Amino acid sequence: MAKTQLNVRVDEDTARAARERAFARGMSVNRYIEELVKQDAGEIGHTFVEAAADFMKQYESVFAEEFGAEREGRR
Repeated sequence: MAKTQLNVRVDEDTARAARERAFARGMSVNRYIEELVKQDAGEIGHTFVEAAADFMKQYESVFAEEFGAEREGRR
């Protein structure tokens, strides 16, 4: 996958923490930040799926009433 350069500005304490944590994990700051973003994006996706499942559970009876049990796979 091609890489794109992204420049960000953070305060010195945040920059220091990023450098220290990346070093402790044996990776570059770039890789550390990339991993953090990927983790965050994954958590958001997981949170969305959980919310959708909760919604469907909460409104299951409404959907069954509107569309009928046959469309739910029940007969």
